[in-house]
Amino acid sequence: MGFIDILKELFANGAGIALLGGVLAAASGGWGSAVAVARVGKTSMGVLAEDPALYGKALIMQALPATQGIYGLLVWFMVMLQAGFLNNNYADLSLHSGVLMFLGCLPSVIVLMPSSIQQAQVASAGVQLLLRRPEEQSKALVMTAMVETYAIFALLISVLVILFV
Repeated sequence: MGFIDILKELFANGAGIALLGGVLAAASGGWGSAVAVARVGKTSMGVLAEDPALYGKALIMQALPATQGIYGLLVWFMVMLQAGFLNNNYADLSLHSGVLMFLGCLPSVIVLMPSSIQQAQVASAGVQLLLRRPEEQSKALVMTAMVETYAIFALLISVLVILFV
C-alpha cells in the first residue's frame, strides 16, 4: 500500500482529521517547549558563569517550560486512544467524531507554543533574580508557574472534548 493509499484510507472517515489535530497539538507543545527550554538554558549559562552554585535552582527554572511539550504529547495520546489507532479500529471513526476531536485539539494547538515561550521569558528573568537574590527562588517559581495556568486550561479543554466525543 502506497503513501497516497494510506492517506485516502485515513481521510475516508474521521480518523485522518482527528490524527491531524493530535499531531499538531504534539508539535505545538514540543516546538514551543524546545524553544523555551533553550532560551532559559542560555540565560542560565550566563548566570552559572558568575555563580556555579546556582546550578540546581537554575535547572528547576529551565525545566518549567518543558511541561507544554508533555501536554501536547498527552493530547496526541488521547486522540490515538479515543480514535482507535492503538487497537487498529480507526476505520470505525465517523467524520463527525473526527472533526470534533480535531476541534478539541485546537486549544492545545493554539495555546501550548506561545505559553511555553512566554513562560521562558518569565523563567529567564527568574534565573537572573537568583543571581542577585538566591533566597527568592520561590517567588520566581510562582511567577513562572502563573503562565502555566493557561496551558493547563488548554490541556483540560482538549482532553475533555476528546474524551466526550
